Amino acid sequence: MLVSLGHAIVFFARAAWALPGALLRPKHWIPHWANALLGVLPLAAAAGLAMGIIAWLQLRNLLAPYGSVEALPRVLLLTVVWEFGPIAVAFVAAGRLGAGLAAELAALKESEQIDAAQVMGMRIIPRLIAPRVLGCIMALPILTVFVDYLALAASFSAEALFGTMTWMEFARASLMYLKLLDTVLAIFKTCIFGYLIACAGCYAGLRASGGAVAVGKAATQGVVRATLLVLVADVFLVKVIQLVVM
Repeated sequence: MLVSLGHAIVFFARAAWALPGALLRPKHWIPHWANALLGVLPLAAAAGLAMGIIAWLQLRNLLAPYGSVEALPRVLLLTVVWEFGPIAVAFVAAGRLGAGLAAELAALKESEQIDAAQVMGMRIIPRLIAPRVLGCIMALPILTVFVDYLALAASFSAEALFGTMTWMEFARASLMYLKLLDTVLAIFKTCIFGYLIACAGCYAGLRASGGAVAVGKAATQGVVRATLLVLVADVFLVKVIQLVVM
């Protein structure tokens, strides 16, 4: 177990070291960015709409008995922007990208294309891994902003249909306590989520072995490891953000 953990740490570190070089080759990482963005977008949109309506239903029922319905937009916005939006995008991306990257690289490995590339002198991490990781890092903040807007739009739509607040009241109450630094940090942490998700998926794919069955096994491992890393990282990042904004 310790040997596997050491290999994983070295792999993650080498992938991070190769990111600046990959950034200078946009033709390599932009296709992966587009695939990550378009691949996660439908699921993220559905998650954002559902999250906005569910949060509105739960929070309104919670605040109404205490006569604090006017605090609903503020509480809703802060919870969505600070935590619900980033973590929802991370979970959707872990399922979609973690499995996809692991299966893709496992298929390349089992067909011996990666071995052939290494024999020809290609460096695997700078050419295959870093562009995929960078594409995920660039895609998740955009998806988070999109999900935040969808969740808030769904919440206001529910309030407009079944509540009493107007758009001006809802918008004014929503933005009253939202700070730019909090928003930027909450969105920035999805870059770290994207790095962890992509590295976990790629690592599971490169470590696959055992024929065609290994592709499905690698996809499962990619999802599980990516989700676990997101959960652990979120615990630490929330505390770090609290220390920064205090």
